[in-house]
Amino acid sequence: MEIEKIQAASELLSTTGEPRSGSEESQEALIHIAQTRFPDKGFCIVQQWTIVRAIASDADLTKIHVHGHLPLFVFAEKVILDSRGRFDYGNSVRSTMAISFQDGFLFETKNTVYVLAGDGDEKAASLAAILSLYQ
Repeated sequence: MEIEKIQAASELLSTTGEPRSGSEESQEALIHIAQTRFPDKGFCIVQQWTIVRAIASDADLTKIHVHGHLPLFVFAEKVILDSRGRFDYGNSVRSTMAISFQDGFLFETKNTVYVLAGDGDEKAASLAAILSLYQ
């Protein structure tokens, strides 16, 4: 089973998903949007991002929804700006599970809003494969 998880995680990281577009606004405009719409939350502007939709059993999806989450994660290859200084420019970052996804570029988790700038993609993977990347 462990080898299957590793193979699934490797496939997740190496395949290209369906193309998606984030915001094309300037960095200043994205900062303003994030601060206005989420005044009490830190934000992180990212590029070269992938939204990963978790494939899960009905029971797992029910648990996810009961806890106020969506079965979505974001992986970004490049941090542009982190409002709280947690991530350095150019670093990669991966989110926890989303609680909302608005306007195609505002990916909200419990603690952070990831502002998806430029082009990215979306793909699906098993929940086990996604979670294996956090271990």
